[in-house]
Amino acid sequence: MGINSNRVDHYSGSELHPAHTATAPVTIPVSGETMTPLTVHSVCLPPHKTTLQKLRHRLSEVFFPDNPLHGFKNQSRLRKLVLALQFFFPIFEWAPNYSLTLLRSDVVSGLTIASLAIPQGISYAKLANLPPIIGLYSSFVPPLIYSVLGSSKHLAVGPVSIASLVMGTMLTEAVPYNQDPVLYLKLAFTSTFIAGVFQATLGLLRLGFVIDFLSKATLLGFMGGAAVIVSLQQLKGLLGIIHFTTKMQIIPVLSSAIQHRNEWSWQTIVMGFCFLAFLLATRHVGMRKPKLFWISAAAPLASVILSTLLVTLFRSKLHGIATIGHLEKGLNPPSSNMLYFHGQFLGVALKTGIITGILSLTEGIAVGRTFAALNDYQVDGNKEMIAIGLMNMAGSCSSCYVTTGSFSRSAVNANAGAKTVVSNIIMASTVLVTLLFLMPLFHYTPNLILAAIIITAVIGLIDYQSAVRLWKVDKLDFLACLSSFLGVLMISVPIGLAIAVGVSVFKILLHVTRPNTGVLGNIPGTQIYQNVNRYREAKRVPCFAILGIEAPIYFANSTYLQERILRWIREEEEWLAANKGSSLKCVIIDMTAVTGIDTSGLAMMKELKRMFDKRSLQLALANPGGSVMEKLHQSNILELFGLEGVYLTVDEAVADISSAWKSQP
Repeated sequence: MGINSNRVDHYSGSELHPAHTATAPVTIPVSGETMTPLTVHSVCLPPHKTTLQKLRHRLSEVFFPDNPLHGFKNQSRLRKLVLALQFFFPIFEWAPNYSLTLLRSDVVSGLTIASLAIPQGISYAKLANLPPIIGLYSSFVPPLIYSVLGSSKHLAVGPVSIASLVMGTMLTEAVPYNQDPVLYLKLAFTSTFIAGVFQATLGLLRLGFVIDFLSKATLLGFMGGAAVIVSLQQLKGLLGIIHFTTKMQIIPVLSSAIQHRNEWSWQTIVMGFCFLAFLLATRHVGMRKPKLFWISAAAPLASVILSTLLVTLFRSKLHGIATIGHLEKGLNPPSSNMLYFHGQFLGVALKTGIITGILSLTEGIAVGRTFAALNDYQVDGNKEMIAIGLMNMAGSCSSCYVTTGSFSRSAVNANAGAKTVVSNIIMASTVLVTLLFLMPLFHYTPNLILAAIIITAVIGLIDYQSAVRLWKVDKLDFLACLSSFLGVLMISVPIGLAIAVGVSVFKILLHVTRPNTGVLGNIPGTQIYQNVNRYREAKRVPCFAILGIEAPIYFANSTYLQERILRWIREEEEWLAANKGSSLKCVIIDMTAVTGIDTSGLAMMKELKRMFDKRSLQLALANPGGSVMEKLHQSNILELFGLEGVYLTVDEAVADISSAWKSQP
C-alpha cells in the first residue's frame, strides 16, 4: 500500500484536505544514489462546471482570447458609448489628442509615400491587367476608409504586387482583358467586393485563425515564386515586345521572350535596364543606410518624371518605346452597377475574391503587427480584418480593386516619421490632386519604367536567406516553402498556393497523428525527469518504464500511441535483459504535455490498463491536466487505476510506488 490513502481529490479551494495529503517522507534509490525525501500530494479534479459554463468558457478562449471588452466593465452608459465608438472607429480615440506637431510629421511621411504610391499604383494595375487609372483610384478611396477604421499608425494602404498578380492571373485565365474589357472590369470589382465581405466576416466572427494556415514558410515560397514570375513577365516592357504570352509559368514566359526576339527594341532595352539599375541601386542604398530611405522612396517617382521627359522631348527618335497613353482626369466613378452576381463567371469571381482576400489580409495584418511591435503598440487583428474588409467593399463600389497594407510603403511611412494614420489621408489627398489635374502628364510615360518599378518592388520578396534557415531548422517547413515556390513557377499561382497549403496541413496532421514520445530518466540529485536520449546524465529508474507523451490524445493518434507505448515497453524489456537489469514492474506515463483527451483516447487508456494487468505490470499516470482528469473521472476510468494510479509528478509516483513495494511482505 502507498503512503496516502487517496490522491484524487475534488476541488475545494486553494488548500487540500489533510486526509488526502501524505506527510511521511519517502526516499528512493536511483542508480546507487539516494533521493531527497519528498511528500506525495493529492491530484485535484477541476472545479465543477455545467455544460453551458464549459461551452461559454471554450467559446471565449477560441474567439475572444484577448478579452476585447474588458475596458467596458464598471463604466457608465455614456462612457461605454464612447468606448464603443473608439472600439469600432479608432479615429475617435486618437483624433481628440491630435496636434500640429503630429501633423507636421504625418504631412512629411504622407507626401513621401505618395511619391511611391503613385508610380506603384499605376504599375500594379498593369500587373493585374487593369487600366493604369484603376491603380490610382485604388490609392485614393481605400486609404481614406482605413484612416477611419484602421488601428495601425504606420500601415500605408494601396495596391500590392502579390494580390495584383493573383487577380490578374486568375481573371485572365477566364476572360482576357483585351477580349472583353468591360466583363474583366466587372469581375475585378466583384472579386474585390467578395474579398472585402470575406475579410470583414472573418473579423466580425473573430475567425482570424483561418489565415494561419498560410504559414511563414508557405508564404516565403509563394512570394518568392510569384516574384520570379512577375519579374519575368516584365520582360515584355523591358524588351519592348508587343506580342507576349499571358501565361504565368516560367517556361512559357521565357519561351515567349525568345520566340519574339524580332520585336525587341534596342532603345527600350537600353533605357529600361538603365532605369532598372538606377532603381536597384537606390533600393540598395535605402537598405544599407536606413537614414537615406528617402532616396529609395523618391526614386520611382523621379524615374517616372525623368523617363516621361525623355520620351516627350525625343519622341521623334524614340518612336519604338511604348507609352501609357491617355488617362482620364477626374475622381473615381461609381462602380456598384458593375458588380457581377450572376452568370457563368460568378464562380471565377468568387474564387479570385477569396484567394486575393486571404493573401491581402495575411500581408496587411503581418505588416501592421510588424510595425506595431517595432513602435511599442498593439494592433487588434480582428479589427484590422474588419477595416480592410470594409475598405475593399467600399473600394469595389468606387472603381478600385483589392488593396491592403503594403510592406514597402509602410516601411517608407515609418522611416519618414509617420505618427498616425493621417499620413494615409495626406497620401490620398496627393493622389486626389494627381487625378484632378496631373493625369495628362502621364501620357508619354513609357511602359518600361513601370516594368522596372515592378521588378524593383517584388525582388525583395525573394528571401533566399530565410529559405536557407528553414533548411537548417525545419526540413518540413523547407519542403512546404520549396513546394510553393516550384508550384508557382511550374504550374500556376493558385495551384502553387494550394500545394503549399496542402503541405502545411499535412505537416499539422503529421504532428497530430504522430506525436513525440520518449523514455524519461531521472537526473541524479534532482526530482527532474527528462528524455534519456536528450540528456545523457538522465538515468533509468530500476523496475520502472517512464514514458512521456507530448500531445493531446485524440482519435487521430490514439492507435499510434498505443502501438508506440507497447513498442517502448518491449524495447525497455529487451534493454533490461541485455544489461541484466531488474525486471520491469511499473509503467508511468508523464501526461504533463497532454492538454486534452477524447473518447478514443480514453478507450486507449482503458485498453492499455487491461493489457498491462494481464502482464502483471502496474500502470500509473503522472500530472494529468484538469480537462484530462475530468474526463478520466467521468468515464470511470480512474476507478480502474485504483489508489496508486494517479500522481501529481513523476517523482512522487516513483517514490510512492517504490514505498508500496517495500512495505509488502
